[in-house]
Amino acid sequence: MTDDRRVLRELVGAHGRTYAEEAGVRLRDTPQPLYQLLVLAHLLSARIRGSVAVAAARELYGAGMRDPKRMADATWQQRVDALGRGGYRRYDERTATQLGDGAALVTERWGGDLRRMREAADGDVEELRRLLQEMPGVGPAGADIFVREVQRVWPEFAPYLDGKALQGAERLGLPKDPGRVAELAGDTEPAVLAAALVRASLDKEVVEDSLHRAA
Repeated sequence: MTDDRRVLRELVGAHGRTYAEEAGVRLRDTPQPLYQLLVLAHLLSARIRGSVAVAAARELYGAGMRDPKRMADATWQQRVDALGRGGYRRYDERTATQLGDGAALVTERWGGDLRRMREAADGDVEELRRLLQEMPGVGPAGADIFVREVQRVWPEFAPYLDGKALQGAERLGLPKDPGRVAELAGDTEPAVLAAALVRASLDKEVVEDSLHRAA
């Protein structure tokens, strides 16, 4: 086993948890968990700690806002309060508005089912990213987060390692070529690999731990 392969094995073994898993989303190719992932990607894309975004997503889901209809039916204040309970206070009011508007758009444009967006993208990752960015509050970073996670159930978009994941690879001393990193990772699930690399890009302790384990 090369050193690079060992580093990846240790990284994934210790830190290979998807953000959907952390937020309690049992990701499947069905409308409700796909919508929950969209909400999570929206929250994670803000300049705020990932743990806070995950906590805020859990609060929204726990308050019943687990599908676009319930998100849209909730009052603006209910959305603000749930975000606040998760510690998402800096962006809570604007985000509460965007979530309401986004839920309405998912319902109107996609019939409440993001699998229709998948069909519209027809395997083209850039088209999927473009469609995702039509959602209020979802920019390039949010689109990347969604694709990194959804490749677990939409395999036509895998392997997807965006700039953030490759930044993690660079910090670990690994190649910055996505194809080469995926090859080194062997049969590691792409969504898990991507999440682990992103965690390395965000937290130097993840880098240090993985390199120490691989030494």
